Amino acid sequence: MANELTTHFTGLEFVNPFVLASAPPTESKAKILRAFDAGWGGVVTKTIGLHPVENVAGPKTIYQRTSESKPYVSRMKRPDTVSHSSWNWELISDQPLDLWLPDLEEIKTTYPDRMVIASIMAGAGSQEEMENWQKLAKAVVNVGCDAIELNLSCPHMDRKDMGANVANDEEIITAILNAVTSVVDVPIWVKLTPANSSLLDGAAAAYAAGAASISLCNTFPSLPLMDPETMKFEVEVDGLVSSGGLGGLAILHQALQRVNDISRAFPDKSISGIGGIKGFREAFNFIVHGAGNLQVCTAAMEEKGSGGVGVKLIQELKDDLLEYMQHKGHASIEDFRGVARDRVVEHSKIRRKSEDYNGGYAKSA
Repeated sequence: MANELTTHFTGLEFVNPFVLASAPPTESKAKILRAFDAGWGGVVTKTIGLHPVENVAGPKTIYQRTSESKPYVSRMKRPDTVSHSSWNWELISDQPLDLWLPDLEEIKTTYPDRMVIASIMAGAGSQEEMENWQKLAKAVVNVGCDAIELNLSCPHMDRKDMGANVANDEEIITAILNAVTSVVDVPIWVKLTPANSSLLDGAAAAYAAGAASISLCNTFPSLPLMDPETMKFEVEVDGLVSSGGLGGLAILHQALQRVNDISRAFPDKSISGIGGIKGFREAFNFIVHGAGNLQVCTAAMEEKGSGGVGVKLIQELKDDLLEYMQHKGHASIEDFRGVARDRVVEHSKIRRKSEDYNGGYAKSA
């Protein structure tokens, strides 16, 4: 299995292409070690920063479900429901850098064949913030991290110079990459927000400035639902709520669209696909649209008894991918990566019942 599932991505060798995304499953040494025990090929740590972080005084993540008999979406537990999505307003890691560093070193020493990608975040707009990016990058690389993921995508940041607030600014993306690549020599992944009309421009700037990969999609900016009986949001603090991020199966199709957009525009560049992977079929679709690496979050968190790291899930993903590859005679995922890319075309390229189709409007005389 190891040979067939081995994946080369951004110059790194993964024992399999499945990685836990930057989120609660990778928030601590204990969880990451358990994830590697279970068989994950890599992890992207929960985002590490330099600023003080304190989360909301209440639940940070909820899981929403739906059913055929009661088809409304709700976190309410009901019989015969299936997963619909996750919603969170969780911030980056509240564990400071000086506590992360010995943990990262121990993780990498314990599992030298697994890839540890450190997610980092600082601000923008000043030399001090560029130096913060550099400090974080040098620190995590010095303790053995194999790559860095720049968090330019967190959808719920108050600071206007952080997260998704700067993901549409090509100059800032370029400046951050220039700062980081000048002090470390490891692959740099850039996690961009999907809620951006200039996603292609941001990706172009990132690739041009030295990004080894684009990671997408992060969660989509969204609001939790209000219960019609209680008139309360399904997650709130003192009756108030703020924008959070929607993930899980509900964002799968939108995530695939973003991956395909980037893949068609930059077919020779690397993409780490995220958003709604719950099993082999979702993972397969990311691969055929161009992703060479697969990040998982919600499905791992939902698995009961796994401590939120998807112990059974990773076995199923590996087994099902291997079975498919053997059935089709594929030596690696590269044999079918991107095969769907060029079958996504402009609407006008789809065959019509009549040759008279004119795009829905009458041409002027």
